[in-house]
Amino acid sequence: GLVVMPFLPGDSLLFAAGALAASTGAMDPWLLGGLLFIAAVLGDTLNYHIGKYIGPRVFEIESRFINKKHLIATQQFFAKHGGKTIIFARFVPFARTFAPFVAGAGSMNYKYFLTYNVVGAFCWIGSFITLGYLFGNMPIVKENFTYLIFGIIILSVLPGVIGFARQKLKKQASA
Repeated sequence: GLVVMPFLPGDSLLFAAGALAASTGAMDPWLLGGLLFIAAVLGDTLNYHIGKYIGPRVFEIESRFINKKHLIATQQFFAKHGGKTIIFARFVPFARTFAPFVAGAGSMNYKYFLTYNVVGAFCWIGSFITLGYLFGNMPIVKENFTYLIFGIIILSVLPGVIGFARQKLKKQASA
């Protein structure tokens, strides 16, 4: 995911691709998974490098949301949680888009990033393509495909919404 495309519903698109591969037989799911895996790794690698070269300049801008202090905090965060973040961000909309950029901006070691990028892409692509492929031919899934896709989108966004709400409540409680 490139920074410029955070709005794409990746989880539901992967599920739909797996379901279409199963129901139409038009594409080999192994080929589909392989191509999507390569695209995911390359997309996040590009995003990492954009963050590495442009990110520090972005953090030079003094604003309420972005400043040098945030870059230092980001570097410390990625030093402590970087690998987990790269893997799990794949499953969280918006986080999957910005995590590689922030990893690059935060000077996360590229080999370390790439290792976790590959693991995360494999888990993410593999799980949603497989689920789509396994369940895509079921009559109940075919009949309720639109609802299922919306459900996947809601479940994908829910952890971020809950995390944001918890953070907001903590700030209000401490104020």
